Amino acid sequence: MSRPVALDAMGGDRAPRETVAGALLAASVGVPVVLVGDEAVLRAELASQGGDLPIVHAPEVIDMHAHATEVRRRRQASINVAMRLVSDGEAEAAVSMGHSGATMAAALFTLGRVRSIERPAILAEIPSEAASGRVHLIDAGANADVRPQHLVQFARMGAAYAERMSAVTRPRVGLLSIGEEPTKGNQLVLEAYPLLAAAGLEFVGNVEGRDVLADTADVIVTEGFTGNVVLKLAEGEARILFGWIKEALTSSLKARLGALLVKDALKGLAARMDPAEYGAMPLLGVRGPAFIGHGASDRRAVQNALLRAHKMANSGLMDALAALE
Repeated sequence: MSRPVALDAMGGDRAPRETVAGALLAASVGVPVVLVGDEAVLRAELASQGGDLPIVHAPEVIDMHAHATEVRRRRQASINVAMRLVSDGEAEAAVSMGHSGATMAAALFTLGRVRSIERPAILAEIPSEAASGRVHLIDAGANADVRPQHLVQFARMGAAYAERMSAVTRPRVGLLSIGEEPTKGNQLVLEAYPLLAAAGLEFVGNVEGRDVLADTADVIVTEGFTGNVVLKLAEGEARILFGWIKEALTSSLKARLGALLVKDALKGLAARMDPAEYGAMPLLGVRGPAFIGHGASDRRAVQNALLRAHKMANSGLMDALAALE
């Protein structure tokens, strides 16, 4: 039997109800899960939902208002215990919907960095016109300030992820900038461009913001400040757009009749655009699969995060990342 995915069941705004529910959903489709958190609380929640999963007791929680450095002091916090299970080989991956900074810190302190990676980075999958149906944005929030060589490392990790997790052959890598020409961009972009061009990747050059979601690249590389802005902008625009569509389709009797005809198609589109479809984002560059989810995640997001973590743990990606030079 394969090792379980360790879920920080106390992390997130809707824990433990939604985290436990998501874990039960993932377990029902064959993903082994171990819950990490206050055992009494989790046993009561499992009983209320009529489920049964193994639990590893962790008496402390790093809440959303705490500083990320609390991971060093509170060794028995659920996120630390989950990461130790991975480090000790008792779990194949760790997932948390809790404090993102604490999750990154716990992963870095407990799992450590891949030898050739100076800065671990968050990868976000965003629905796009690419053949795989998504573009892989890296870094999406871990590093606000980086050096040019870090962007090359991000590009290598993003390409490895796209190959093994999204089945993209020879992923196209683009550098996020304010113009397509190699002479456009800030100092970081200008210095990173020739490094990426010489990195042996399928480098397609600069990609402007308007083309991020077009079929221009499979991997978009940037630093974490800009990457996080792009990610939140895409999520916010999708939410507002569907609000406008709903408003338009209920604006008159004729519109409501038309809405009945496109109802199923819109449901499929909404599901594709929903961040819960991807569940959580991996922190690449640490020595073990670690996933960071949104604090407001519901059970569907938790389930998909666990499915993705299980897939990544068994995809060969960790070996590929360890082999990067």
